[in-house]
Amino acid sequence: MSFTNPPSPLAPAVYLVGAGPGDPDLLTVKAQRLIAQADVVVVANSLVPPAILAGVRPDAEVVRTANQTLETIVPLMIDRVRAGRSVVRLQSGDPSLYSAIHEQIEALVAADIPFEVVPGISAFQAAAAHLGVELTVPGGVQTIILTRIGGRTQVPEPEALATLAAHQASLCLYLSARHVTTAQAQLLTHYPPDTPVAVCYRLGWPDERVVVVPLSEMAQVTAAEDLIRTTLYVISPALKAIGGRSRLYHPEHDHLFRPQQP
Repeated sequence: MSFTNPPSPLAPAVYLVGAGPGDPDLLTVKAQRLIAQADVVVVANSLVPPAILAGVRPDAEVVRTANQTLETIVPLMIDRVRAGRSVVRLQSGDPSLYSAIHEQIEALVAADIPFEVVPGISAFQAAAAHLGVELTVPGGVQTIILTRIGGRTQVPEPEALATLAAHQASLCLYLSARHVTTAQAQLLTHYPPDTPVAVCYRLGWPDERVVVVPLSEMAQVTAAEDLIRTTLYVISPALKAIGGRSRLYHPEHDHLFRPQQP
């Protein structure tokens, strides 16, 4: 991103920025601006591709955290802000989903460090765009569930995958490729075997792969492609032709800006 005039310096703070699924073109304008202005960029480099860092200032400090824990990452950010520097913490996708910002925010608040959260595009949105579909189709499905299966991080019992599958909604399954056989079995307790599933690997990265298969083949395809991480599954009736039309633009639907014609 280029600026006609030099940008104003960022206030010393931690900016928790969603880097999107991987495509630099899907960064928000605000994210681009913050990356271009930051004194320090702390990046989850195992999940954020190098191309996202193209706009970083040449003199900025770049800290890659793939091999670090929060016990080293958070004190570093606190130290840099107390030294009067601005810190961008680049998180993959959107910070509101599976990003571990909750514990970072708690530590920043305890240390009296100002912070700001900047949203990003999530993988499920990039998947729908790639597939050219809407995940909420009138007469077919009107709910989207974002979830994961329990692994080393357990999910609460009321959120068990088989329980959520009962809704037969558009279900977007994160962080579950290592447990895909179990996930498939639980989904099949409610979804028909021919329900379409988009298996999405490294969305937005140069080696992105997306394939749509029946639910009954989800585990088989995952194993055949050796997909053990950075994989999203979108299980949805909306991935096949189910008809339906929104009332919003229907000629019989009147509202404030389109009163009913006599």
